Amino acid sequence: MLNTPLRVIISGGGTGGHIFPAVAIANELRRRHPDAVILFVGANGRMEMTRVPEAGYDIVGLDISGLQRRLTPQNLLFPVKVFRSVRKAGKLLEEFRPDAVVGVGGYASAPVLLAATSRHIPALIQEQNSYAGLVNKLLARRVGRICVAYEGMEKFFPADKIVLTGNPVRAEIAAGNRAEALEFFGLDPAKKTLLVVGGSLGARTLNLATAAALERLRDAGVQLLWQTGKLYFPEAEKRAAPYAAAGLHALEFVRRMDLAYAAADVVVSRAGALSVSELCLTGKASILVPSPNVAEDHQTKNALALAGKGAAVLIADEHAAARLYDEALRLLADPERQQQLQERVKELARPDATTAIVNELIGLINRP
Repeated sequence: MLNTPLRVIISGGGTGGHIFPAVAIANELRRRHPDAVILFVGANGRMEMTRVPEAGYDIVGLDISGLQRRLTPQNLLFPVKVFRSVRKAGKLLEEFRPDAVVGVGGYASAPVLLAATSRHIPALIQEQNSYAGLVNKLLARRVGRICVAYEGMEKFFPADKIVLTGNPVRAEIAAGNRAEALEFFGLDPAKKTLLVVGGSLGARTLNLATAAALERLRDAGVQLLWQTGKLYFPEAEKRAAPYAAAGLHALEFVRRMDLAYAAADVVVSRAGALSVSELCLTGKASILVPSPNVAEDHQTKNALALAGKGAAVLIADEHAAARLYDEALRLLADPERQQQLQERVKELARPDATTAIVNELIGLINRP
């Protein structure tokens, strides 16, 4: 039964695709239980160690990382890191005494879920993608419930533990006000706005194509919000600087994505699970360029789920340099096609995903 107050640990991270769903779950828990005590556990050196505190939650870091694809000293240390992380996670659980643990994928979720399930603490996995992550596949049989966003996940997980909920998206993502957004970013309400997002870490293909298209965008009278990621930002900022007066802006990271979506007429994006869920919820016309550097090409599967229903435009990564900005400029100039994409993508939204996941979590806690 529930402690008073409710105590929950949420573990995982590595990318925004893991972190922001985790924050959405925490926000829903806190909405229902304002006195809830929520602790995040992440991997030291990863982006969750800064993003989670920015969202208003405490986080503890573990010294854990993934296996490299080649033989390295880090790989030789991997078993030692896992052992130490599981031991540290066990001590943390004994001190914090959670009602339940949630794993959202990423390195840090493995030791926490291992330690929790060995102590018979209720545990839930939230899998964002159409192709399950390694940690979630390995730990699926140990947890009580697995919340997924795609059908057909029985090939990865025990069927009796799966609940189709959709991906949790922060409620404020769809609440942005266009007038406020245009003022926030310093944009002209009379011009069309293109939003380019390559995921929280950036995307080389999108950044190279966008850098090459800056002059075309200016000449077409299009404004640009270009999230580059940390690695690519210095060069992108330099390339975009001459076009700032025309409303073309390079941004390392967009913290107010609600306003970025509200400002955008068209979105160019990778096809990570979180990005796809946000596009559905915000109802944005989009061009998806799936990353080819992911397990089992799952971003292409994510993108096809939209493109196959006429809810997005799909361009393969290898064709982006030649085709992306021809397509983007055509779409920006075609309000009727934008409207069709918007209507169809809204039909795929699961606005109650976070509520459903928290319902499952509370049900695990209350289960006899």
